[in-house]
Amino acid sequence: MSDPNPAPTGRLLSHFANRDRQQQSAGWSELWDADESQLWDRGMPSPALIDFLDSEGASRLTGTEDGRRPKALVPGCGRGYDVVMLALHGFDAFGLEVSPKAVETARDHAEKELAKPSAYSFADQDDKRLTGAAKGIVTFVCGDFFQNDWEAGCFSAGEPRGFDLIYDYTFLCALLPEMRKDWARRMKELLRPSGLLVCLEFPLYKDLTAPGPPWGLQGVHWNLLAEGGDGIVDQQTSTLATTGGQGSFKRILYIKPERSYEVGRGTDMLSVWTLKRES
Repeated sequence: MSDPNPAPTGRLLSHFANRDRQQQSAGWSELWDADESQLWDRGMPSPALIDFLDSEGASRLTGTEDGRRPKALVPGCGRGYDVVMLALHGFDAFGLEVSPKAVETARDHAEKELAKPSAYSFADQDDKRLTGAAKGIVTFVCGDFFQNDWEAGCFSAGEPRGFDLIYDYTFLCALLPEMRKDWARRMKELLRPSGLLVCLEFPLYKDLTAPGPPWGLQGVHWNLLAEGGDGIVDQQTSTLATTGGQGSFKRILYIKPERSYEVGRGTDMLSVWTLKRES
């Protein structure tokens, strides 16, 4: 399936020009209410994430120590393509959006897709995968990622908090640079000690000084997660670091995915992170 959004448009830049941090959530909600989600909508789940889930590196996620289904979170989930795909791969999958219209749209998509899954949710075209997979539960929640009131909709009473997998594709790149450190803090809070943070790093081709969204992220994930920085990096230092620092995360996988969306193909990188064990 071809990418319906082959390149970022100037519409996002103009819409978010001069909006401060307090105006970001309203800005995205306005675009949803105006039916302008095509500005970022990819029309299908992430091929890179699907391939990772089907790889040996993700074998630890096939179950949990207490026998429950693993929980996955997709912040800024949009229409919910990745959320539904994760449920079809056996996760109880949660999609978070700041817009009520987005949540409504995602729920409509999930209802149709779960009833008749599309082949694009799997790495191969084997029909047995579409009918025999043990589906997880799909839940969409409306809330602000940086607050914790929405978490009550993801966990039952007495259940340990935390997700076994969190996936980020275009959530970090949509945030103002000043919000990046809080993104890393929240990822640490939301991930279970044994969980995985999976990031499809995009856009890596964009100049770090260019305005967004999307904002260029070359070297930003490493700075935030491994080094414990504020995510404000420059072109000269963004690709130099190769060893860890004072950050809370350890990178366990860093690959150029064989499959990705057209808009980032050849430049996207898939990084997988775990929380460092506290001594």
